[in-house]
Amino acid sequence: MDKNKARLQKNVRRHAKVRFKISGTAERPRLSVFRSNREMFVQLIDDLKNITLASADSREIKEEKTKTDTSFALGKLIASRGKEKNISAVVFDRGSYRYHGRVKSLAEGAREGGLEF
Repeated sequence: MDKNKARLQKNVRRHAKVRFKISGTAERPRLSVFRSNREMFVQLIDDLKNITLASADSREIKEEKTKTDTSFALGKLIASRGKEKNISAVVFDRGSYRYHGRVKSLAEGAREGGLEF
């Protein structure tokens, strides 16, 4: 089997396990993370109604920083947008990404911004 195909299958399997365990509601939406090589995107999702309540991406952060610093600021930004919609508690959906680096930094920024996991 090709190395890339095996890695992709492992990521899909990991993501399916994470999504099977968590689901968002209107009171406690799911904080979904998508990370590409250059950017990072987060959404607050109500899975019962299948709607996105708030979203933010790293392109909105104008300061030139490292990717980790930008994701920390992105966590604060999504927390402030959640506070505007009276959201204080979320379920963290890291997707198929491991909880370190940019994903961990985003979570710490969201916690500092006032979201409770």
